[in-house]
Amino acid sequence: MQLSIRNQLAGEVISVTPGLVSTTVKIKLHGSEQIVTSSITKEAADELGLAPGLEVVALVKASEVSIGVPD
Repeated sequence: MQLSIRNQLAGEVISVTPGLVSTTVKIKLHGSEQIVTSSITKEAADELGLAPGLEVVALVKASEVSIGVPD
């Protein structure tokens, strides 16, 4: 499958926390200690079979990135 999304971050699922409607997925990025957290529908998480240890790619599509500077 080819995708138009250019921000693709490969990693490994380290936790999956299901809720009533949405599921929180934490992904440790390859080559770093950084963790990406995503909230997706429970249905999508179930269909993808997400579980700790699964190799995945986080696809990031954003129209805005905000930056804050501490006082």
